[in-house]
Amino acid sequence: MKDVIKKEVLFKHDINQVWQAISQGEALSTWFIKADFKPEKGYKYTFTAEPNDKGCTVIHGEIKYANPYRLVYTWIVADTKTETTVSWLLEETPNGTKLNLEHSGIRNYAGETAIAMFESFNGGWENCLSQLSNYLKEEVNAG
Repeated sequence: MKDVIKKEVLFKHDINQVWQAISQGEALSTWFIKADFKPEKGYKYTFTAEPNDKGCTVIHGEIKYANPYRLVYTWIVADTKTETTVSWLLEETPNGTKLNLEHSGIRNYAGETAIAMFESFNGGWENCLSQLSNYLKEEVNAG
């Protein structure tokens, strides 16, 4: 079973604009999920998704590392106790910013749940990165 989801995206935006979008609660609440989030080591964050037919999803965890252009935090979904890790790394490029996202530790879920969560997270991150791209184009208006 695959344990790590890896995504790489190139943006035609300044590295500081991308950093703001992935690390500030107000920005995250705009393009991702309503967030009580600060890029400070030890901060216990909460993401709260809008209610739908499956209820309201809450994700929480702790910031493990936060230094401009690198952000690492634990990721615990709703009422599970299963901890995974999300890592973001930004690199400046001649034409903008390269974003690397990794979500690891998915094998921490038991049995078939791990496979289902991998698929769910993989599709979810694809959607989130698309939303981030739209946010940068429309809200930041720099690309």
